[in-house]
Amino acid sequence: MNEPQDRAQVEAISVHNFSEKILEQMVHFHVMKLSGGFFLWIGSSPVLSNLAVSVSSRYDSMPLSTLVMGDPSNTAPNSLSQRLAKKTKKQVFVSYSLPMTDSRLSLLVEDRIKKELELHPEHF
Repeated sequence: MNEPQDRAQVEAISVHNFSEKILEQMVHFHVMKLSGGFFLWIGSSPVLSNLAVSVSSRYDSMPLSTLVMGDPSNTAPNSLSQRLAKKTKKQVFVSYSLPMTDSRLSLLVEDRIKKELELHPEHF
């Protein structure tokens, strides 16, 4: 009788936040670990301007990805969610709410995420 309740405790959502100054801009990261995947929000202010989701496919080496909301010309959330889904083999939701003013920023942001993945894999 307690099995569903015990399973719910094991699959509970956990939250992990971290921040770093990248190219003179404070960047905040918010990770919600979900059952079988995670949601990652990246931004400098509390805005959810887009959302992409990616999931691995047995038919293709590149994970399937779609933009759930936001401007389709901004490919940052889609491409980041694909790379993270490929790396983690999990379903990944990404909201990338940073201005696209410097091409180096997205590379440095992704490097910071990879570092956090190595340091704290339990949060992803």
